[in-house]
Amino acid sequence: MTPLDILLEPLQYDFMVRALATTVVAAIVCALLSCWLVLVGWSLMGDAVSHAVLPGVVLAYVFGAPFALGALIFGLLAVALIGLIRGTSRVKEDAAIGIVFTTLFALGLVLISVTPSQADLSHIIFGNILGISDAEFVQILILAAVAFAVLLVRRRDLTLYAFDPTHAFAIGLSPRMLGALLLGVLALTAVVALQVVGVILVVAMLIIPGATAYLLTDRFGRMLVIAPVVSAAASVIGIYLSYWFDAASGGLVVLVQGVFFTLAYLFAPRQGIIGRRIAARRASRETGPRRDQGVSPASTRTSEP
Repeated sequence: MTPLDILLEPLQYDFMVRALATTVVAAIVCALLSCWLVLVGWSLMGDAVSHAVLPGVVLAYVFGAPFALGALIFGLLAVALIGLIRGTSRVKEDAAIGIVFTTLFALGLVLISVTPSQADLSHIIFGNILGISDAEFVQILILAAVAFAVLLVRRRDLTLYAFDPTHAFAIGLSPRMLGALLLGVLALTAVVALQVVGVILVVAMLIIPGATAYLLTDRFGRMLVIAPVVSAAASVIGIYLSYWFDAASGGLVVLVQGVFFTLAYLFAPRQGIIGRRIAARRASRETGPRRDQGVSPASTRTSEP
């Protein structure tokens, strides 16, 4: 089998083409958002929202409503509850996040246990990329487009909020509103991703691409390009691997993203462990000959008669 056959054979099936398109769309919007989440330090918040949507999905299934609607409602509810507990009690943010997301996730598990049919719900927990229907694909496109548009239009304000919320307040912006906007987009994006990789692995798509790009560049503008490219590439590779090895698609997509992060962690030119060592050795080699060049002319002069 030639490399061309390896690339083209999966594309003969409509479900594979739909899976590739859906995963790439979700990967791009998740990667964009992950850049801000990494800078603000909201990795745990992404984990909370992604798990808190589970009861909404179950209730939507029970009442025959779209999964995305129930997930979005409970995602926004989780964000509101975290803010309420943090703002009206002595409980700190990390504790409030832990309380809300574990309670709502446990509620979802209880609802699953008492729901007569669990087939579709297990797909939500573990992902069902290869089973995405045309209606779900359209739904994901719409939600992803809304999240992408909000991030694109408000990118300057959100970036200023991530780097310096005090300066944002000084020029007339509301850090609280910007934070709420970012959390709302987080809930929306989590709904997009959970239909691809499931509730459990959503946080990986919301964090790993931004963390990888953060190691590869010092410029935020470049992060917004590197993260989606890396995430989309990992998605395509993961889907192809799942086809040829008959393995879990969502798990392989996230696993490839983890491999990309590991490579950046080790070999990034400035931030990678091995990359820093290589750069240090090059610097020492460059400084060594310069010192020799500075000494040798004087020594040759003194040796001349």
